[in-house]
Amino acid sequence: MENKTPTDNARKDLRTIKRFVTTHTPEGTTTFSNALPEDAPFQTLPDNVDFALCYATDRFPVNLNDEADINTYRHYTENLPGITLPTGTVLRVVDIPPGAISPMHRTISLDYGVVLEGEIDLILDSGEKRVMRRGDISIQRGTNHAWKNRSGESWARMLYVLQPATCLRVAGQELHDNSTHTIPGYEEEVVAKN
Repeated sequence: MENKTPTDNARKDLRTIKRFVTTHTPEGTTTFSNALPEDAPFQTLPDNVDFALCYATDRFPVNLNDEADINTYRHYTENLPGITLPTGTVLRVVDIPPGAISPMHRTISLDYGVVLEGEIDLILDSGEKRVMRRGDISIQRGTNHAWKNRSGESWARMLYVLQPATCLRVAGQELHDNSTHTIPGYEEEVVAKN
């Protein structure tokens, strides 16, 4: 995605995220892998939100042999996927600027969201909302929703684990992913090639 740029962490009041990946030595001892940088690779979207694709897989169960999963993740760091992957998982951290609100959007996936820093409004298209504070968890089940950083002064940070879901039917209608049209930086042609 050419409209994403590396993040300037100095503009945020959040610490750098470290990611520690474990592996095995040839002798079978556990160790920390040096195959990936420890700093999470944030990129800034056009709406000033920072996304970090911290890990991604492309199948169930995951193949850990010969670092196949690490190679899959490397592929996705060079060919950024959409919000979700059709056959694997996505681990993402999102840094949200003060006062920012995302577009209302839906992905056909089961998403676990955890507030790491700040306070976030989780807003549904019904108008309902919940205030999420540090440590609170959301479980998104293919619902239309938006996120809002409640602070006008400080950044907020969320961690998401996303996994694909089967087609979702509600009230006799099949629901569709609309994130490619609503999230800046996730154009349809980018998602289609993954």
